[in-house]
Amino acid sequence: MKKYVLILFVFSALLGCKDNPVSKKIKETKDAVSNSTNAVQEMNKMQDDIKELQETAPLTNEELKAWLPEEVEGLKRISYKAGQAGMMNISSIEATYANEDKSKKFSINIIDGAGQVGAAATAGIRMVMSQDFEEEDENGSRRTVNKNGKKAIEEYRTSNNRSKIQLMEGNRFYLEATGSNMDLDETWDAIEDLDIENLG
Repeated sequence: MKKYVLILFVFSALLGCKDNPVSKKIKETKDAVSNSTNAVQEMNKMQDDIKELQETAPLTNEELKAWLPEEVEGLKRISYKAGQAGMMNISSIEATYANEDKSKKFSINIIDGAGQVGAAATAGIRMVMSQDFEEEDENGSRRTVNKNGKKAIEEYRTSNNRSKIQLMEGNRFYLEATGSNMDLDETWDAIEDLDIENLG
């Protein structure tokens, strides 16, 4: 009996050890199952959304430009491009903001998920967003987060203080925001200053 108790104790200790290959494999399998479940749930939720988006007219270049702010978190707009994805019948806008000496820059790329092609393009992005992951090394980190009721992907590079955040607004608009010489908190502050909920 003592022999079995000892074996159980050793096995439990091995599973409890973070760096143990058995424990690591169990965690990976659990994460994979969780992500697969999330993907299936998201696919089911998306069916009605996609149908509705396909029947919705995308925003025009003029509407996107009218929304685009002149200034974000004290950074002035230095450039923009509207309709760059227009050849694929996707409504989009890009813009860059910077401080006076250009040492800090904030760039955004927004894609409207309305229309046939836009709905298909953003469906793939939503599937990626449904996953849960976290990676970190000496160069930086990449992970999924829930912030202000939105699921997002955060990336941060420590070497050049560069951050990138991707999110979906209202299951329609895809936003990719990049902050150069800006940490994640600063980039989130700039996103909040955009008022993307007022799009559409």
